[in-house]
Amino acid sequence: MTIVGRHCCNILILIALLMASCGIESSEDGNSKLAQNWSKHGFTDHEQRFSPLNQIDDKNVDRLGLVWSFETRTYRGLEATPLVVDGILYTTASWSVVFAIDARTGKEIWNWDPQVPRSYAYRACCDVINRGVALYQGKVYTGTLDGRLAALNAKTGKVIWEVVTVDQSQPYTITGAPRVIGGKVIIGNSGAEFDVRGYVSAYDGETGEQLWRFHTVPGNPSEPFESPALEKAAKTWSGEWWKSGGGGTVWDSIAYDPDLDLLYVGTGNGSPWNRHLRSPGGGDNLFLASILALRPDTGDLVWHYQTTPGDTWDYTATQHMILADLEIQGESRKVLMQAPKNGFFYVLDRANGQLISANNYVPVNWALKIDEQSGRPVEAPGSDYRSGRVTVKPGPLGGHNWQPMSYNPETGLVYIPAQELASSFAQDLSFEHLPGTRHLGVDLGVPESPAEVPSGYLLAWNPIEQKEEWRVQHPGPWNGGTLTTTGNLVFQGTGDGRFVAYRANDGEKLWEMWAGSGVIAAPVTYQLDGVQYVSLMAGWGGAYPLVSGGPATTVSPPVSVGRVLTFALDGRLTLPPPAKRQQPPSDSLSLTASAAEIEQGGRLFSRWCDRCHGPGAVSGGLIKDLRYSTAPVFDMYPDIVLEKMLEARGMPSFKGWLNQEQTELIRSYVMKRASELRSQGDVQ
Repeated sequence: MTIVGRHCCNILILIALLMASCGIESSEDGNSKLAQNWSKHGFTDHEQRFSPLNQIDDKNVDRLGLVWSFETRTYRGLEATPLVVDGILYTTASWSVVFAIDARTGKEIWNWDPQVPRSYAYRACCDVINRGVALYQGKVYTGTLDGRLAALNAKTGKVIWEVVTVDQSQPYTITGAPRVIGGKVIIGNSGAEFDVRGYVSAYDGETGEQLWRFHTVPGNPSEPFESPALEKAAKTWSGEWWKSGGGGTVWDSIAYDPDLDLLYVGTGNGSPWNRHLRSPGGGDNLFLASILALRPDTGDLVWHYQTTPGDTWDYTATQHMILADLEIQGESRKVLMQAPKNGFFYVLDRANGQLISANNYVPVNWALKIDEQSGRPVEAPGSDYRSGRVTVKPGPLGGHNWQPMSYNPETGLVYIPAQELASSFAQDLSFEHLPGTRHLGVDLGVPESPAEVPSGYLLAWNPIEQKEEWRVQHPGPWNGGTLTTTGNLVFQGTGDGRFVAYRANDGEKLWEMWAGSGVIAAPVTYQLDGVQYVSLMAGWGGAYPLVSGGPATTVSPPVSVGRVLTFALDGRLTLPPPAKRQQPPSDSLSLTASAAEIEQGGRLFSRWCDRCHGPGAVSGGLIKDLRYSTAPVFDMYPDIVLEKMLEARGMPSFKGWLNQEQTELIRSYVMKRASELRSQGDVQ
């Protein structure tokens, strides 16, 4: 066993590697458990997603096969990282449902459904997803879409305690996985597309008592600030930002360094996105789009690094963070690595937040570079969209989104689920603040240039030299997170429904299997009874299918049942083949609206409906494509849109924002789109 000399790894991983290389299969000490279980979200607190298990390696991975499959009985996105401890796999599915599954057989042990009101589907910007649980001292900790944090008995699934972490009258949600640091449960929330104020909180793992809360943006300056850090941050804002919350939610990435005793969290975008409407006098708007280092015992801020000062493109810094020790210019450095939405790969000194290096890992045109002295981006001329429509890349889905990346200390490479999704931006001249609704202040569009084709790829990135080592092109964007192992392997699921293993040092594809659905989650690996397993969640969903206007998977109809898939050497099970394409209804529709009314209905649809039902009423695969509706369904539009007829399925009432006349205009627009589909055949 060798480790590239210039790359240092933390001591826990080194111990686990030594035990694996010595053939130690099982023991009661914690170091062996580290190798065999997957007990934390990123495998360890450092979130590297690197496993020392090597029974499956680049020489035999072609023998990998399915050994069990578990259906979650859900039909929306699956983004969770399963945790596996002592033969039990714990994971979450759509609507925050928690499952405990026998990790050997796939048999369900228990499930807990928090009964989230389906009206919360509209509050969730990016699907009704959940990214997993945390485990600590016999308890399973999980957040729910409606803002609760619950502690469950790991053996039975019974609720031990439950607390509401948000003001449920506001459009907060929780989609991220909690972490446990020193008996404290750390949880953030989502909602910065609407009008909330972000924060991260710590709760006592035994009682559920709130211990501290750090707000990520300042509140009303006429009231006392919660901390000196926020008093300073308020000087970087202008106008009356607090009336729309400000944003900055902590909705995903968290990491922890036990040696430095620092908790790292990433913060999100502002509300509204458009900084000129959010903070009309300018300013960096701290702590939006930032990495924060906090003391886990108190929540006090130690340092911050803002990746995109005054963010105006939805360039969140909530993407996965990895902690590692790298040898840079002959010196061992404790670093934090992140590839946030803005397209630049950052290497920071995690003790003090100083920038070590940064370079773009995908094509970028909003900034020329990151200035090494100041750590700030040098914004490119033409990236300001106040004076007219401009194409910006990356677009708001980023060069890398929430899908976890991984780091292999043996190859020295970071494996990023990268993508290229440019977008056109223009100032929304009709913007108005309506409480509880989406606040962008931006008129988004598809780039006019035919060269800007959405794409995605697995990118192997050298963080020391800040350059690409290799890539594997995928059919489209929005592919799954990655796992890497000491067997010289990288695993990744794809949006078009494959699960693939690559050689870690050069990217050669060694094995693949049909996954039954588009995969966006990250896999894990564990060992039981001397057998190494690889598991992942397969369920197409998330932001891209909601907003893309077309499915990226080969599944048609694209909605498919979610599954947990588990593989081992010489597995023999198979999954059903892709379903046949859905055909349009054969009935005729009576459309009497004028062209002007249909156009007006299209504008209303774009304002209120397309973030769930897709631009142009073309579904991205999560929710029923409205163009396939039959005539009786169109007759029920007033009850569906205004009267909660389908609230149990996630369709809320829009009675507070739309009236009968507007509903009829929307109905006419969708009927027009449905008539076009019927006349053209089943084309996406």
